[in-house]
Formats: sequence, C-alpha cells, structure tokens
Amino acid sequence: MFTTVKKIYDVMLRLLSLDRRLDEIKINQGLILSELNRHKDSLVLSDYEFKVFSQWGEDGILQFLTGNIDIRNNTFIEFGVEDFFESNCRFLLMKDVWQGFVIDGSSRNIDRLRASYFYWRYPLSAKAAFITRENVCELLNESGFDRDLGILSVDIDGVDYYVLERLQEWCPRILIVEYNGVFGMKNPVSVPYQSDFQRTQKHHSNLYYGASLSAFVHLLQGRGYALVGVNSVGSNAFFVRRELLNDVVREVSIEGCYRASCFRESRDVIGRLTFLSGSGRREPIDHLPLVDVITGNPLYVRDLHE
Repeated sequence: MFTTVKKIYDVMLRLLSLDRRLDEIKINQGLILSELNRHKDSLVLSDYEFKVFSQWGEDGILQFLTGNIDIRNNTFIEFGVEDFFESNCRFLLMKDVWQGFVIDGSSRNIDRLRASYFYWRYPLSAKAAFITRENVCELLNESGFDRDLGILSVDIDGVDYYVLERLQEWCPRILIVEYNGVFGMKNPVSVPYQSDFQRTQKHHSNLYYGASLSAFVHLLQGRGYALVGVNSVGSNAFFVRRELLNDVVREVSIEGCYRASCFRESRDVIGRLTFLSGSGRREPIDHLPLVDVITGNPLYVRDLHE
C-alpha cells in the first residue's frame, strides 16, 4: 500500500514539474512574440494578438497596450477566472511580475489555483466569492490596490453590465469586458439584473448572458473611456482611459472594429453542442427578456435588429 501511494505521489510530482517546464517554454515563446509585436505598425488591435495563457489572443493585445500607454501601477484585478490557468492577466503576472487579485465563484477553482506551482511564486491573491452588484465594491476593496489600477478584466458570463456600473470609483487604465455577440452590434442591451444569475441555469442554450458591445460603450464613454478594439473572435472588448490615448493607441468606433462572435457554443436541453452560428443563435432564446440600458425599456431577444 505504501509503495503504491509513493508511486502515485512520484507521478504527480513529475506531472507538476512537466507543467512548469511547459509553461516556461510558453513564456519564452511569448517573449519572442512580444518583441516581434514591437515592430508591427497596425491600427487594428487584433493584429497584435498572441496566446500564451489567455483563451484567445488577449496576451498579445495586453502586451501591446501596456507597452504603449502610461501605467502608474502594475496591478490587475480579474474576476470570473475559474482556476486562472487560462486567463487574460496570467502572462503579465509571470512575465512582467504584475501584482494581481482574482475572484471566482467556485471554491474548488480557487483551491486549485492556490495549489498551483506559480501561486506562491508570484504576487497573486485569490478569493472565492459569487459577485453581484451589491458586493462587488467590497470585494475589490479587499485587494488593497490603489483604485488607479493597471487593468480590470470583467468576465462573469451574467450580469456584467450592472456589476461594472457599480465600479464608478475604480479607474483602471485598461478595461477588458466580455460582450455577447449574439445580441448584435447596434442594440445597447443587457439581460435584466438578477443577483443570482447563472448562465447555464438561466437557459440551456448557454447563449443568454451579459450585454452587447454598444451597451458597454454607452456606459464607459460617460466615464472617460475610449474603445480601442476587440479581439478577432468577437468576445472581448478593450477600453483605455481617454487621456492616455496617443498616436499608437487610438479610439475606434463600434462600426470600425466590431466582430460578431465566431465560436459556436450553443447547447441543447441535455447539454450537447448544437453549433448554431450567426443570427440563428437567437432563435432558442428569442422569447427571453432584455433591457435597453439607455432608455430602461424592456424588450425581447426577438426584437433585436442587426
């Protein structure tokens, strides 16, 4: 029995060591790609994409933005991170030694993060908490960070608009929000607020969540932020404080940068992928309510126009 347990333990140690070595290779590749990005001359933000630990190409975009605007505090807060192994800010943490605070609603995810080889090696704090608009300010205050953050990344697949709406006193220099491309480009809409909103429970399709890009632009323009681009797959939008814009990092219009989401994550009632795309993704949720964030008027998904 003891021999078997020891063998399992040895295998686990080898796997952990392998993970660490693979991450070192990925970081070194990211260093090369970061240097190559310095020689690009494009006004399209997604042209700077590359992936190290991010889900899509956010690592490259953030290297470009942090290298070309003034950052006072190398700090980030990211919530909705799951276990943080795949996340927007992990590369910044491990390559540039930014200080971070991350939040996820699952204690199991946070326990896994705290057990990782990199959690103790870098200035990272983590908290398990389900975020609502009622508690988000208190949770972020636990970071101990100056409110002039380097980056705030918001991705909770739910009532993101209302949570961000509460954070008027926080002034990140770079703000990342996940928008729902199913709602189209023109409609400034969000799902109605519900403190216990959970995407997979609200509708089996997995398509009913969050807010449109134009809703976030409406909210953030009033706070002095400029939209500077979106990623190539049409999921994340990037905003920068307007006073930090320059000849390299420029404001763009929604029409000039919008990408409809290309990934096909819809599911049927028993959880199988159905691969719906385009406007066809609205059909299973066309009866569900939305709110126009400018007028406050209720509407339904079926009322949306392109």
